Amino acid sequence: MTKTTQQPNTLNVNDFDFELPEELIAQTPLLDRTSSRLLVMNKESGKTEHKHFRDIIDYLHEGDTLVLNDTRVLPARLMGVKEDTGANIEVLLLKQIEDDVWETLVKPAKKVKVGTVVSFGEGLLRAECTGILDHGGRHFKMIYDGIFYEILDQLGEMPLPPYIREKLEDQDRYQTVFAKERGSAAAPTAGLHFTDELLKEIEEKGVNIAFITLHVGLGTFRPVSVESIEDHEMHAEFYRITKETAELINNTKAHGGRVISVGTTSTRTLESVANKFGGELQEDSGWTDIFIFPGYEFKAIDGLITNFHLPKSTLVMLVSALSNRDNILNAYNEAVNERYRFFSFGDAMFIEPQKKENHHD
Repeated sequence: MTKTTQQPNTLNVNDFDFELPEELIAQTPLLDRTSSRLLVMNKESGKTEHKHFRDIIDYLHEGDTLVLNDTRVLPARLMGVKEDTGANIEVLLLKQIEDDVWETLVKPAKKVKVGTVVSFGEGLLRAECTGILDHGGRHFKMIYDGIFYEILDQLGEMPLPPYIREKLEDQDRYQTVFAKERGSAAAPTAGLHFTDELLKEIEEKGVNIAFITLHVGLGTFRPVSVESIEDHEMHAEFYRITKETAELINNTKAHGGRVISVGTTSTRTLESVANKFGGELQEDSGWTDIFIFPGYEFKAIDGLITNFHLPKSTLVMLVSALSNRDNILNAYNEAVNERYRFFSFGDAMFIEPQKKENHHD
């Protein structure tokens, strides 16, 4: 896929760095999802306001469409033992290759050779290594009775991001309330702030709610290891957009409403599809490795609800593209000074577009 930009070789990864005290990295989710803080920033001027997430309803207008990612995180981390030696083995499911064969990451990998069998839950699930991959991953064939996903729900743990060191008491707090399509290695975290009640109030205000699916890969946590942004290779992730969602968004734009994306995953899906079909959205599914950074011209979304991201990450580059780098870094520095909580279980930001007063095509 082509790199989407118009400013060759001008941006360095260090342009997206900022000071983040480690104690601001949220380790546990708040009890009430909507009680997180919300930094509202005007997309054009960069002007900020400090609110709580439940106030988001005041910034959404009748005729707007809110787009959510309905992917469901798999409890993909399994703790087992080697059947022959009893050695402890940790297996992380990455993606399903065919019926019962999965691509995985294994710790300690050197103990797992082709033919090794690992047992989980005293044999409730067994996995035989059928292949060794270049990057050190393993293919496992799963052996079990019954329904695989039910066994996984029973035995597996949520694969929390590497910067979260606390154990999660309630697995559901790393799922959005609208999670449906199984397949993610990580949660679309901007969606974690919504409750069913808040979504109902938003709909009652005349705001449309639409869903896309993008299965978040573990590559989402991979740091940018090149200096020039242009050289960074994105990992590909699977997405799906329905005919109903595509038509709703096209309709919203035609009637002067705003498309508000919830999270960078929804954004990448919508922009991938809009690029593919010349700005219109259509029913589609496939793999995207779109990399959005300043210079990119957005075709699908107007505003974005998102969490606070890692310094020098592709996600900070994406939000900078929607507004501009100075606005975003100023807002982030303000968030640090105001002791906002960062990353997956942290607070939220709304990059607010102007309200569209006039009808335009």
